Amino acid sequence: MTVATIFALASAPGRGGVAVFRLSGPASADTLHSLTGKRLQPRLATRVRVRHGGEDIDDGLALYFPAPHSFTGEEVVELHLHGGRAVAAALSQSLLELGLRPAEAGEFSRRAFLNDKLDLTRAEAIADLVDAETAAQRRQALQQLDGGLAALVEGWRQDLIRALALTEAIIDFSDEGIGDDLADDVLRQVRALMADMRAKTREGQRRERLRDGIHIAILGAPNAGKSSLMNRIAGREVAIVSAKAGTTRDVIETHLDLHGWPVVLADTAGLREAAEDIEAEGIARALARAESADLKMLVFDASLLPERDAQTRSMIDEASIVVFNKADVANPVDSDAGIMVSARTGLGLDALLARLESEVANRFAVSAEPALTRARHRAAVEECLAALSRFDPAKPVELAAEDLRQAAQAIGRITGRVDVEELLDVVFAEFCIGK
Repeated sequence: MTVATIFALASAPGRGGVAVFRLSGPASADTLHSLTGKRLQPRLATRVRVRHGGEDIDDGLALYFPAPHSFTGEEVVELHLHGGRAVAAALSQSLLELGLRPAEAGEFSRRAFLNDKLDLTRAEAIADLVDAETAAQRRQALQQLDGGLAALVEGWRQDLIRALALTEAIIDFSDEGIGDDLADDVLRQVRALMADMRAKTREGQRRERLRDGIHIAILGAPNAGKSSLMNRIAGREVAIVSAKAGTTRDVIETHLDLHGWPVVLADTAGLREAAEDIEAEGIARALARAESADLKMLVFDASLLPERDAQTRSMIDEASIVVFNKADVANPVDSDAGIMVSARTGLGLDALLARLESEVANRFAVSAEPALTRARHRAAVEECLAALSRFDPAKPVELAAEDLRQAAQAIGRITGRVDVEELLDVVFAEFCIGK
């Protein structure tokens, strides 16, 4: 099958300082020669004049990476030109006329995977790194890109293969009286492996929050100042503020960078006995968000102390931060009871943000250990664990061995060490054009 040579603008579209075009495929070097009249030394940035159809397009730099020593494992060319729309449009048209095809989203990384330059976890890490908006997300993506998760998963797969080999050897050594010892060894290995997988799955659920955002719900009675506090923290008008109780009817979200931590802050309906169906639905959603949130910010009206509302007070637990709002018009309270703030003036906001950052850091700090950062990873591990839970060396050898084969196949899907064609569209659909 003929492999198409593809191209894409790898830098941000529109007006800018530099436009980077990436080409990959068997015709990359010939295309560069057609455009510049030059054959370049590998990995050496060279100034070129880009021309096509007798017309100059631009003056810039070109780099050539011969196969297989490139990101995709194919011939790769990069053209670094001036970042104007007219230049990008002219070069794109020229590449089309030379027979190249525009790349699909994630196609460069997909080719790198197919050419054994990347496993699926590293490919996903590239997408995460491109999407990273905070320091914590960047650190986690780099850790996965360095191959920690791939090494962990491959270690599990090799352990399963060894267990499979020992299981199949039981029948060969049964006459020599050591078959029972082998069976005991295999069972111990499988149990240890299952314990490790379960621990990593629990850690993975926590680490996935770093990808999607750590959820903090703002909860409290009507008119406690929840919406005003959200707007103050966000630094902009996210939620509608009104003196009328029950203004907030739905969950309102905003995304924040909390000193390097990705946070999804949610304002919710005031907690009280609802007077109408719409408000009741809003309160039900608030309670549901309280259940699913990683942290709860419980807001009380400090001007009404000590008559704090019982419903909000009942939510105080180890995952909650108590906030007394309207500190500018109320008497101070014991600092151990909660944080005094004023959404109107900003009083106490620094202390609140510091507490939020501390709580998030304590719960979501990225350890040096690799983790299963996606639902896809955890689904594969759960399938593997299901197969291992069926494993029993006392079964007929063929049945016991089949359980281990299914477990190894399931775990291999994480990195792509088995047939994963059906997964590729899902994995690479998240990528931008040019990656």
